[in-house]
Amino acid sequence: MSQVFINRIACAVPQHQVHDAFTILVGRYVLDGRNSTTFHRMAARSQIEKRWSVLEASEPRGSGTTCGFYAFGQPYPSTKTRIARFESEAPALAQMALDRLGLADEAKGVTHIIFASCTGFAAPGLDQWVVNEYGIRGSVERTVIGFMGCQAAINAMKSAWHIVRSDPGARVIVMCLELCTLHLQGTTAMEQLLSFLIFADGCATALVTADPGGIRVDGFHAALVPQAADQITWHIGDSGFDMTLSGLVPFTVAHAMPMLAEAMLGGARPADVDLWAVHPGGRTILDAVSHGLDLPEGALAESRAVLREHGNMSSATVMFVLRDMMAKQTPGQFGCAIAFGPGVSAETMRFTTV
Repeated sequence: MSQVFINRIACAVPQHQVHDAFTILVGRYVLDGRNSTTFHRMAARSQIEKRWSVLEASEPRGSGTTCGFYAFGQPYPSTKTRIARFESEAPALAQMALDRLGLADEAKGVTHIIFASCTGFAAPGLDQWVVNEYGIRGSVERTVIGFMGCQAAINAMKSAWHIVRSDPGARVIVMCLELCTLHLQGTTAMEQLLSFLIFADGCATALVTADPGGIRVDGFHAALVPQAADQITWHIGDSGFDMTLSGLVPFTVAHAMPMLAEAMLGGARPADVDLWAVHPGGRTILDAVSHGLDLPEGALAESRAVLREHGNMSSATVMFVLRDMMAKQTPGQFGCAIAFGPGVSAETMRFTTV
């Protein structure tokens, strides 16, 4: 079978930097003084400095967003309103990333499009918008991966890998686009409020082919931790998509990593890995992976940098990490990408720089 390469990755974020304003807005729902102290201490320890949104935030002391999407003490938007906003905002962000990828020059040769998202759905969807916008032939094969959470990028890469291995002439566009900030909730539940401290919007795109260049994809491994099925959940509610991110997740990840290491590394040891592209689901998730695999100081530097500058953009985030690694890679380095999702589940990808 043909070898498969991620030739290049391009990413984009919206123009509005909202981290401070959103932290203040969400913090206003913490009514108890003791919980307020805990909330603001955790916010300060998040190691996030910037998050980007399609929503324009008010001044830090304001009550929500100047566009009126959120306001403290007011009913939050319905699911219908949120999805309508996704449909209106997503194309511009997708175009920014796809233009950086150089899709206009590739359009005539594209054979497959794989689109992943868990924050917005419509039909016809963003995959068909890409076909029409860039003049891609109508016979292109399209796949939509929905509601798999932060790990969906690796599932999308896995699908592209299978396609190119079976058809060396395939040229696959992978796109992950998430508008997580459309799903903030007006709640006083501490775990849910803390989870809203980290999420942001972003889009990542990749070209996957049999042409040598970029990083070679060597294989994948998937794992479930069934006893932790309720620790990460993502449900459709009347007021947006309702996420649960338990404080037990870092504990679960740290204890699962040693048991998963051999399978996810194809028999190699963690010490044999040069590059770790770990999805920065939050500071505690990165700390858990580092502890569970006994990684050296600085092994997750790229993941921590993406978290600091962008927050957690769900499925797009691990591709931001891979993009940054590709920008300064040395040929012959062995790498592993890891992302987590509902279940708790883990998806991993082995790769080698070329």
